[in-house]
Amino acid sequence: MRIIKCKDYNEVSEVAAKIVAAQITVKPNCVLGLPTGSTPVKMYKNLIKMYNRGEISFKEVITFNLDEYYPISRDNEQSYFYFMHDTFFNYIDINREKNVNILNGEADNVQEECRRYEEAISKAGGIDLQVLGIGQNGHIGFNEPADYLESNTHVTALTQSTIKANSRFFNDIEDVPKQALTTGIWTILKSKKIIILASGKAKAKAVKELLSGKITTQNPSTMLNVHNDVTLIVDEEALE
Repeated sequence: MRIIKCKDYNEVSEVAAKIVAAQITVKPNCVLGLPTGSTPVKMYKNLIKMYNRGEISFKEVITFNLDEYYPISRDNEQSYFYFMHDTFFNYIDINREKNVNILNGEADNVQEECRRYEEAISKAGGIDLQVLGIGQNGHIGFNEPADYLESNTHVTALTQSTIKANSRFFNDIEDVPKQALTTGIWTILKSKKIIILASGKAKAKAVKELLSGKITTQNPSTMLNVHNDVTLIVDEEALE
């Protein structure tokens, strides 16, 4: 695993954006796996700036988001569908109807929705570059610590620690959905290249476990150690 040590969150975001931009430059029709949450927000802002300066274009880029709350409507401001458009997609030249893929939090048949999503990723040729954040408990996507981890896209129950962490985005902790749809560990590991962003003291324990060399389902991020092209972009506080 390659480690890029950064001073702070701003530098983490700048480095991540440059790696994504380089991927697009090398392969304009690349397939990107994208995360949500607070960590990638500034990365997205930096990519928007690059687009506005004419440095990159997203016209041919295809994206797949890692996860979505379930159940939740797409017009709900806390849905990841809403988040991605409000934070990123609405400000770039990506084909939002054709090339943006986000799990449907309103699906009547979640198993069918998960199967459809896996097929769509395969049909697109797989993920060229997967961008990840890391949860305080080591979750990636919504693959939470457990005795067993699901390999493919699936519906999962959120742990109380994740519900608590995400409650800052909601009016009340009771409003946080208790389930989510998420791409699985094997789906993530099939990506050709992976970068994982970590910033702040709250992520230090998870990062330490990730870098320990030990693999455990109690910290799903440690599964990344079996991949041959992973880059951790981490700031000083998260390395403490």
